[in-house]
Amino acid sequence: MSSPYPPPGAPPAPPSEPSAPQAPPSGNPQSNRTIMLVLSYLGLLALIPFLVEKNDTEVQWHAKNGLVISAAFIIALIGLSILSMIPLLGLLFMLVLFFVWLAWLVVSILGIVKALNGQRFTLPGLAGFIDKF
Repeated sequence: MSSPYPPPGAPPAPPSEPSAPQAPPSGNPQSNRTIMLVLSYLGLLALIPFLVEKNDTEVQWHAKNGLVISAAFIIALIGLSILSMIPLLGLLFMLVLFFVWLAWLVVSILGIVKALNGQRFTLPGLAGFIDKF
């Protein structure tokens, strides 16, 4: 019968199973910053980085920009929704409403991409409102 223990003076046996890779630390500031930059351009979710990341001026700027852009599009959507109730022009305004929503989607994606690349994205006419926050 063989012994489960190595003979004295023998080199230690390699481990039978490789060690499992360790998970990255949960408090990774770079991944948290990336999430906050993405949230900045997702409508009212921009309130999360605006209220949470008080010390990061870049995240604060993108959160304010996202809130201003979202507010502008919400005002436009409400106005077009009211105008779409007009009997004869309702269909036309509903079509315009769809294109405004599509424009908001494109602007949000552009804002996210620019923010993740370290750039700033502003819409003409709305940039002045960002500084008023």
